[in-house]
Amino acid sequence: MKYISMFLLIAVVFLTGCQTTKRNVGQLHTYRLAASEADWIRNGEPIEFEGEKWYPADGTESLLDSEVYLTGEYRGVQFFVDKIDVRPYDRLYTKFSKNKFRYFTKTR
Repeated sequence: MKYISMFLLIAVVFLTGCQTTKRNVGQLHTYRLAASEADWIRNGEPIEFEGEKWYPADGTESLLDSEVYLTGEYRGVQFFVDKIDVRPYDRLYTKFSKNKFRYFTKTR
C-alpha cells in the first residue's frame, strides 16, 4: 500500500507539471503590423508630435518590439521611440515589417 501511494503521488506531481498553459508565459509583447506602409508615409508627409513635424527618412532600422516604446498613434499608424532615448527625442519610428522600423527626424 505504501508503494502504491508513493507511485500515485509521483504520478500526480509529474502529470501536473506536464499540463499546458494558455497564458502568454515567456512570450514578448508584439505590436501590430499593417499589411502595407501607409501612403502618407510613402509620400513623405510628416508626423506631427509635440508641436513639431517629423519627416520620414529613406533609412530603416532593425529593432525588436521589446526595444521600442509606443508613444502614440498618428493617422491610424502607431509610432514609437527607442526605449533608451530621452526627451528631446532624436527619432520617431513606425513599424512596417517584422523587426523593421522606418525612422522619422525633425529635419527634411
